[in-house]
This record gives sequence, structure tokens and C-alpha cells, in this order.
Amino acid sequence: MQKVLIMPCLDMKEGRVVKGVHFVDLRDAGDPVECARIYCKSGADELAFLDITATIEKRGTTLNAVRRVAEVTTVPFTVGGGIGSLTDADAVLNAGADRVSMSSAAFRNPNLIDQAAARFGSEKIVVAIDVDRNPALPSGYEVYVDGGNTATGKDAVEWARETEARGAGIILPTSKARDGAKTGYDLPLIKAIKETVKVPVVASGGAGSMEHFLEAAKEGQADILLAASVFHFGEINIRELKQYLRENGFATNQ
Repeated sequence: MQKVLIMPCLDMKEGRVVKGVHFVDLRDAGDPVECARIYCKSGADELAFLDITATIEKRGTTLNAVRRVAEVTTVPFTVGGGIGSLTDADAVLNAGADRVSMSSAAFRNPNLIDQAAARFGSEKIVVAIDVDRNPALPSGYEVYVDGGNTATGKDAVEWARETEARGAGIILPTSKARDGAKTGYDLPLIKAIKETVKVPVVASGGAGSMEHFLEAAKEGQADILLAASVFHFGEINIRELKQYLRENGFATNQ
């Protein structure tokens, strides 16, 4: 049986967990430490922490918040946002993260992926790819940077392939069109990347029901299922979700 992992995501702004739709219209979703503690006790397999305004504000990740969350986190903990150098990555790992997630900086300086993988190990390097549809590109999907604000003209599947070749240990594509919409993950996007790379792929952007998670695992072939608002606002219980996935043919951690 294919195994899938569940990863709640803490999108951070000004020290609070927030969640929006299509990367905008943010609303408060709670204290990050309390959220992390609850998720770890509720059966989460992984936890993501993304400082969503760090890149736009041209600053590093808020390390104090990372440390506070790391103190209560008992599962693998991925941190992203504003990681633009090996020094930034080292600081985040020293603050308690198990992995670092790079996006805009990695796109603008792809050698950063090679350097980070060589220094810290591929298993600690996640490359996040914000994506929107563009029928003019071979895969139909385009890479966006700067928090999903800047189109790059780069094919998303091609970029995923390159990041793996450079040493990314996990690839995390997020559909801008689906983000927060609760209409389901972008299955063709996830599947296209999954069929192109060998490393684990995270489904991100669009979960609104348990069926959506199952579709991402079955049709999208995702290894890790990431979501935010459905967990933050109590719409889906993680243990019940895992039971549902097991009943439908997927292995999960208890």
C-alpha cells in the first residue's frame, strides 16, 4: 500500500498564523505555538512553517517564532520564507527546523540548491514552487515567485526536474489558483511533477474535503498532503482523515 503523510501548514505573518485565498485576503488563524502543539497531538506527520511576507519585505525568517514552534513540535518541521543564502538556511536549522524550504531565492540563484544540498544534505532541502496555469508553456504551468506575485515565464515541471537534479530532497508545488479555494488540489499539476521526479512531492493548495486528500494521493500520486484552513478552523480532523485514507487503500501513520 502506498503511504501518505499529513502536513498542516502554518502561514505566518507578524507572529500569527494566517490563511487567505489565492495568496491574498488573509485572516487570523491563531497562535503558532498553540497550533503546532495541537497538530502534533492530533496526529500530524509533518509540520510546515512559512513566513509568507519575508521575501516581499526582503528579510529573513523570524527566527524567534521558529524557535518557539520548534520547542513544542514533535514531528519533522519544515521552515520557509526569506531563506536566500546558506547563512539563512543554517540559522533556521539551528533554530530547530528539520528542513528548509526555498522558493524565490532558489529560482533566482539555482546554485543555492546545489550548495545547500552539499552542505546540509538533500534530505534537509525542500524547494517550494508557486504555480499558475499558462497554456503557452509545455506543461501548461508557470513558476511564480515573490509570494506568487511575479510571473517568471519558466515551465513549472521543467523547473521541478531541475531542482531535483540540483539536490532538492522534496518538491512542494502550490497551485495559486487553488490556494484556499477548497475546490480540490490541482491534480494534473501534482501528477505531472510526480511523474517527472523521484523525490517525494507535496500536494498543496485547494483541500476542502477528505475526498480532495484522497484524490491527491490516488490521482495526483502525492506523497505528502499539505493543508491549512481545513485544519486551522476545525473543518477536518487529522485522525479521522487518516482513517478515511486507510479505508480507501492508503497506509498512514496511526
